[in-house]
Amino acid sequence: MRERVRLVIESRRFQYVIIGVIVFNAATLGIETSAQALARYGTALHVADHVALYLFVAELLAKIYVQRLRFLRDPWNVFDAIIIGFSFLPTAGGLSVLRALRVLRALRLISVVPSLRRVVSALLTAVPGMTSIVVLLGLVLYVAAVMGVKLYGAASPDYFGDLPTALFTLFQVMTGDGWSEITRELMRTHATAWIYFVVFVLVCTFVVLNLFIAVVVSAMEEEQREESQQEERSVLEEVAALRAEIRGLRDLLADRVPS
Repeated sequence: MRERVRLVIESRRFQYVIIGVIVFNAATLGIETSAQALARYGTALHVADHVALYLFVAELLAKIYVQRLRFLRDPWNVFDAIIIGFSFLPTAGGLSVLRALRVLRALRLISVVPSLRRVVSALLTAVPGMTSIVVLLGLVLYVAAVMGVKLYGAASPDYFGDLPTALFTLFQVMTGDGWSEITRELMRTHATAWIYFVVFVLVCTFVVLNLFIAVVVSAMEEEQREESQQEERSVLEEVAALRAEIRGLRDLLADRVPS
C-alpha cells in the first residue's frame, strides 16, 4: 500500500495536478481582493479556498505516510508544512490580519517546480559569498554618506542634512531612482557635485551590485553541476544493480543447465 501511494505522489501527473491547484488557489486569493468579486462570488471563492487547502493537507499526509521520519530530513517538506500550517492560524479578533498569510500557499510552487527549487537553492548557497559583498557595499555607503554630509549638508539638508538622511539618499541613488534630479539640484550651488554622484554610481551600481550577480550565477552553476553529478551517480547505481541481477541470472542458469 505504501509503495502504491509513493508511486502516485511521485508521478508526473500528480505533480501537474498539485501545480494546477496551487495556481488556481493563488488566482482565487487574488480575486478575493476585489470587493465586487467577493460580494458576488464570495461563497464559491471560500469553498475553492478550503478545497485547495484540504488537497494540500492530503498531499502532506501522504508524504508523511510514505516517507515517515525521512519527511523531516527534506527541508522542502518542512517548508511546505510551515506554509500550510499558516492556513490554520486563528483569523478571528485581533489576529484577523493573519488571514492574509494564506497567500503564502502560492510560494509552494517553489518546492514543486524543480527549476524554481534549483534557483532558490542556488540563492541560499550564495548567501555566504554575499556576506563580504554586503559588508563592502555598506562600507561604501557609509563613507559616501559621511562625505555627502560634510560636502553638501548645508546646501541640501533635505538630502544630506544628517547621516541617516544621507544614507537613504544614497540608497535611492544606488537604485537609480531620481538620482539625476538630486545631482542637478546640488549642481546649482556646487558645480562639481556631479563627480561625487558619478563616482558613487559607478562604484555601487556597476561594480558592487554586479558582484552580487556574479556570486549568484556561480552558485547556480555549482548547483546545476551537483545535480548533474547526482543524476549520473543514480544512473550508474541503476546500471550496477542491473549488471548484478544479470550476473545472478547467469549463475542461476549455469547451475540449472546439466554439464
